Amino acid sequence: MTGMTGTGTPLRVGLVGYGLAGSVFHAPLIATTEGLALDTVVTSNPERAAQARAEFGDDLRVAATPDELLARADELDLVVIASPNKTHVPIATAALKAGLPVVVDKPIAGTAAEARELAALADERGLLLSVFQNRRWDNDFLTLRKLFADGELGDVQRFESRFERWRPQLKGGWRESGDPAEIGGLLYDLGSHLVDQALVLFGPAVSVYAESDVRRPGALADDDTFIAITHENGVRSHLYVSATTAQLGPRFRVLGSQAGYVKYGLDPQEADLRDGKRPGDGTEWGVEPGALWGRVGSGESPQTGGGRPEPTVAGAYPAYYAAVAAAIRDGGPNPVSAHEAAAALDVLEAARRSARDSVVVSL
Repeated sequence: MTGMTGTGTPLRVGLVGYGLAGSVFHAPLIATTEGLALDTVVTSNPERAAQARAEFGDDLRVAATPDELLARADELDLVVIASPNKTHVPIATAALKAGLPVVVDKPIAGTAAEARELAALADERGLLLSVFQNRRWDNDFLTLRKLFADGELGDVQRFESRFERWRPQLKGGWRESGDPAEIGGLLYDLGSHLVDQALVLFGPAVSVYAESDVRRPGALADDDTFIAITHENGVRSHLYVSATTAQLGPRFRVLGSQAGYVKYGLDPQEADLRDGKRPGDGTEWGVEPGALWGRVGSGESPQTGGGRPEPTVAGAYPAYYAAVAAAIRDGGPNPVSAHEAAAALDVLEAARRSARDSVVVSL
């Protein structure tokens, strides 16, 4: 299997795409992960190629197309796909057929069926196929998992999760396209994160209800969507993704039989990566100040000081690629499998149908 290099030799990574996902998330995390080396970036944009070389050195190789990259598959150990959503399936298929382990940015595909076909191909070839769900390593999500493990909230009954923004003006680009082939819109963009987190916390969904709207003038894709999931264990997840929220709600409001947890604000790791900060550069990575901690309690409003402050666990995006490296080199567990991604796509597809037909969809 390609990728099983000697213990002291870094795994050589080809990164397809150097837009937002490739330049802000994948390239910096790959380059700072022990055991990985960013070998090649695929972009046909001269400015992006120059940007990549400016950050990672003139030795960084640049390919104009995925085919050009895969023509020298024997010189690589891993392909990371951070190109537009509609390209994920064909490029991942080609990389797996070339014998390379693959990481795909979310969503892995437009449908659960396509995700399962990719998973079957990877399983057949004995290759890693992993999905970049970095929000599993957000500081607030890690804190919530700790609270659950410690039994602080009792039996969770309702989980509210929001990824809201105030962006009244369109930015343009494929993410806001109304063409179904582009797999744009917030349901598949931010919704992929929130659904994945809900399934990790509470297990399989049995029914889905959704409301999805196009609010902004000139918008063609959903920009204000609500998803309600009933889980097999009885927990209800209420998930909100929006670009039209003038007053932001809490990132999490989790209600249990003994206490609740309310947390405002976003994990700092994305903003730090955008600002050029890097894991291991001497700063405390993923740490937020105490003023931003959430609160745990019952019967009181956290906004008026009710409940006790809950220290936020440090965010840990670097853990994802460390796990990928261990999976390829040592046979460790896949941090996010394509089968898990397919289960999330089942929910996203059900949400799209629910919003279109105004029905509750059973899974």
